[in-house]
Amino acid sequence: MFEPFAWLIALSLAAPLSYLGVELFLGLRPLSPKPPRAGPAGICVLVPAHNEAAGIAATVEELVVAAPGAQILVVADNCSDATAARARQAGADVVERNDPGRRGKGFALACGRERLTGSPPDVVIVIDADCRLEKGSADRLAARAMACGGAVQAANLLTAELDASPLVAVSNFAMLVKNLIRARGLVRLGGGALLFGTGMAFPWSMFATLPLASGDAVEDLNLGLWLAHRGSGVELDDRSLVTSPAAPLADSHAQRSRWEHGFLRTAVTQAMPMLFRGVATASRHALSLGAHLLVPPLALLILLTVPALAMLAAAGACSGSWAPLLLTGASFGFAVSALLASWWKYGRGILPLAALLRIPVYILWKIPIYVGFFTHNQKVWNRTRREDERH
Repeated sequence: MFEPFAWLIALSLAAPLSYLGVELFLGLRPLSPKPPRAGPAGICVLVPAHNEAAGIAATVEELVVAAPGAQILVVADNCSDATAARARQAGADVVERNDPGRRGKGFALACGRERLTGSPPDVVIVIDADCRLEKGSADRLAARAMACGGAVQAANLLTAELDASPLVAVSNFAMLVKNLIRARGLVRLGGGALLFGTGMAFPWSMFATLPLASGDAVEDLNLGLWLAHRGSGVELDDRSLVTSPAAPLADSHAQRSRWEHGFLRTAVTQAMPMLFRGVATASRHALSLGAHLLVPPLALLILLTVPALAMLAAAGACSGSWAPLLLTGASFGFAVSALLASWWKYGRGILPLAALLRIPVYILWKIPIYVGFFTHNQKVWNRTRREDERH
């Protein structure tokens, strides 16, 4: 009686662990650069902003330097502070939106699109209000969006102060794994990436048709899947970079709950249909996206695997069948070796060895987030408290 149950556990974990390892190993090398092409005539950097008065001027000023000649359009969305005035003073065009009943980034982006409709740019690049775009990235993203006629995503990473806590360093490494290494692997497996919400570039012909006006808590993830269902992959330009400051863990709990709860909800409803679509249409893009969605967040995957290995060992002792344990253990070892290779190549600068050893503490910190998926599922957009608001 133990053996069928053991095989069910083993296969349920071995598949996502193995796929994770494959994604990571395939993502260790940078993508091949695309041939340079002339940039488009007009770029608009669209910045949705909610109560960002303290930092919006600096964001606009840095965007002016990073994207010279581009229009900077700030959507001051349901703001109760001086976001709009300070964005104007810094040189941005501003549209103010006041609709408390319809909150969320998607509504802000739709408002910005409406403002641009009369005189649309060639390309729209979406940048969050607390992000910084590396110089040269705007032209590169725009040129690729025009060349491929579809969405292009920049690498999106977190930065932290030198005195940041070890757990923040672990979080930053997890973001690097998700938004750079695994994204490269996903592109190599299926030919397309997902969207990260910031550093996204769209040709106007596509941006004008996107289903933006929603309060979806993970609008970027679902927007990328919406494009995939219509046969349009997202290109990843891993040489373009957008960064944002990492928040202390105490301030980011609600946002992480939104991200991870939203991912899990999407995985439950869309992973298997995407896999079936890939099989039915012989689409490696759909297959890889479906498999990607079946890999839980890293901390959750480890939380599930470690006790499962203990259960499989007990089942093996009772039944004499050790194959399920060996399969799961080998898959877990493969995934861990890929994570360590990723750390060795890219993570040592942001995650010193001493901080790496704090990963179990970080995983334990996230347990309430996963419990909250069943008790207090985070379904609405929320904003992380900024550095200046912590004093």
